[in-house]
Amino acid sequence: MIARNLKAQLIEYLKQFPAIALLGPRQAGKTTLAETLMHQNLPSVYLDLESPSDRHKLTDPEAYLSQHEHKLVILDEVQRMPELFQPLRSLIDRGRRKGISSGRFLLLGSASGDLLRQSGESLAGRIAYLELPPFQLTELAAEQENTLWVRGGFPNSLLAKTDKQSLVWRQNLISTYLEREIPSYGVRIPAETLRRLWTMLAHNQGGMLNLSQLGKNLMIDTKTVSRYLDLLVDLLLVRRLLPWHSNVGKRLVKSPKIYIRDSGLVHALLGIADFDNLLGHPVVGNSWEGFVIENLINAAPFNTVAGFYRSSNGAEIDLLLDVPNQGLWAIEVKRSNAAKPRQGFYAACEDLQPSKRLMVCPGNDRYPIGNGVEAVGVRALLDELNRLND
Repeated sequence: MIARNLKAQLIEYLKQFPAIALLGPRQAGKTTLAETLMHQNLPSVYLDLESPSDRHKLTDPEAYLSQHEHKLVILDEVQRMPELFQPLRSLIDRGRRKGISSGRFLLLGSASGDLLRQSGESLAGRIAYLELPPFQLTELAAEQENTLWVRGGFPNSLLAKTDKQSLVWRQNLISTYLEREIPSYGVRIPAETLRRLWTMLAHNQGGMLNLSQLGKNLMIDTKTVSRYLDLLVDLLLVRRLLPWHSNVGKRLVKSPKIYIRDSGLVHALLGIADFDNLLGHPVVGNSWEGFVIENLINAAPFNTVAGFYRSSNGAEIDLLLDVPNQGLWAIEVKRSNAAKPRQGFYAACEDLQPSKRLMVCPGNDRYPIGNGVEAVGVRALLDELNRLND
């Protein structure tokens, strides 16, 4: 069993809040993490809301759940029963009057947008949110870095016996999303059109969002492309990295950058089977950039604001992190340890005057490279961010 970084925070939240929503894409390990709580002598009840028998138990949710008010009730795939949120509110308020104020419900969900809206309407002030991504670098040994990059962090993909088995699993996960998961939300989208969009995003990993060009390539209007993209973001499969807005007197790019969040899905969409094939593919640099950025954002302390900077004159920073009590960190991502930051990075730093200027590269080394910039291995920077969470 690989320990998850989020476990300690989840336990802490259960001591503070009556309800916790644990969000993450399908097969990221949410259920496994919840089961570890059950195995630690924590009185609990588990219900899978995709199971007809478990759904039947909740025909009268207040009556059933009232029987377990001294246990942690784990509700898996809770977005399948949005009508539960109103009864949960009543049960939480009733429990508070009895002195039961925390650790009542753990809600597992694989779609952020709808789940957040539904729970926010009924459970405001009663619920906290945590996001469990697929495996991250700091959860694995150093020698697994390239395997994680190639295969992605979904447990069944990462831990497959061979690269071929891993690729087959990821391709089937993509098909499941296209043919079963997305239609289950009542969204009528041709699976082939969505697959083409997803593949285009993989080819353009880390590129600027151009709805007009995507619509032209797919032969659909920009509003439809935007709706498809919103769905992939809500399913926690795609990240929109927003541009940084600053009063620097420069014309700034206003379009977001788009990343498929799991590098393994990028490679599956492009048919990249192993590490050697990845190194020879044109997407290798952008794939590494997306892999590092996703790990850094997930490791950043609570309330960190992430974005990127690009001006019309070529000043550019791959990732900006506004870290609480630490200031603004400017981060350039490079696959090669011998690389140097681009001139545009220095120009952007002059515009923004960040508190840290970092060039992130593979490994765990750390050393100055001049002009106030420090080269730092991705693991070393992740460890620094994790220490800020302590």
